Amino acid sequence: MIRALLTGIKENLIYVVVASLVAGLAFGQVTGPETKVVLRAMVVPVLFLMIYPMMINIDLREVVNIRDHAGPVGLSLLINFVVAPLFAVGLSRGFFGGDVEYAIGLYFIALIPTSGMTAAWTGLADGDLESALVAMAANLLAAVVILPAYLSLLVPADIGFDPAALYRQLAQVVVVPMIAGNLTRRLLLRRYTREGFNRLKPTFGGLSSLGVMLIVFVAMTMRSSQILADPVASAGTIVPLIVFYAGVLGVAAVAGRTLLDPSRGVALVYATSMRNLSIALAIVVAADAVPSGAVLPIALAYVIQPPLGAVYMHYRRDVVGEGLSLREAAGRIVSG
Repeated sequence: MIRALLTGIKENLIYVVVASLVAGLAFGQVTGPETKVVLRAMVVPVLFLMIYPMMINIDLREVVNIRDHAGPVGLSLLINFVVAPLFAVGLSRGFFGGDVEYAIGLYFIALIPTSGMTAAWTGLADGDLESALVAMAANLLAAVVILPAYLSLLVPADIGFDPAALYRQLAQVVVVPMIAGNLTRRLLLRRYTREGFNRLKPTFGGLSSLGVMLIVFVAMTMRSSQILADPVASAGTIVPLIVFYAGVLGVAAVAGRTLLDPSRGVALVYATSMRNLSIALAIVVAADAVPSGAVLPIALAYVIQPPLGAVYMHYRRDVVGEGLSLREAAGRIVSG
């Protein structure tokens, strides 16, 4: 029953995140400061619940195969750490000129690429799964090193951003769960074999999704007053997010079609258009060096990212694979 509940949360994560977001905003309007202190104390345990199971599902040893997949991995690093940040800077200046906290949220989305769904969508779209796995490991490790340096350049000086503090937070929120998850993965593979481990993977994904649900609720409760003070501006943050995702996917699709074979091109698209929102959310909520208002764009990105992955998957399988027209493919998506 518990496994079915966790699987249900993972499969309906869009709706779960939206419900948690709305519930947190509402609860934040009626709760007192004492309750918020209790919620703040829950942050670290909930973050571990969110990140640790996700790390069990990521095989960091794939990075040793980087030479065999130099094309898609190299292009993914270029898009993720050059093109995506440039998009984010341009969009933040165009849309968030008066609210640097929302801009920082977009920077976190742009600078922490690849998620567990990178591999899942690549497989569903008949892409090169091994290239996707290698790109996931390489980009995640690169993000841990690059993120504070990038943010020290992008965040205005008057925010008081401290890169050293963020490195410490990355160690607590990302590196420790990464090491623990990798050790747990090895132990489980020894005990259950690959087939048994694969049967456990949905449970780990469900636990991570449960952590996402809880942390969105906590974050929205704690920032409710600020977000609802200007609801139109807050809701407007979704527009630059849509433009950002569409831009990154478009660049990756063109680069993949021009420079790679079709299956590796699919891996490139998902290694760049899928962002690691869980890690971004974890760092923003936990780090004192990061303004907590950056939570909202990341929470809203959960609503955009899964449908984007599904639309591109149907495009690859239906339009490219089966030769359907765009209208026919769109009808198939709507009809399920």
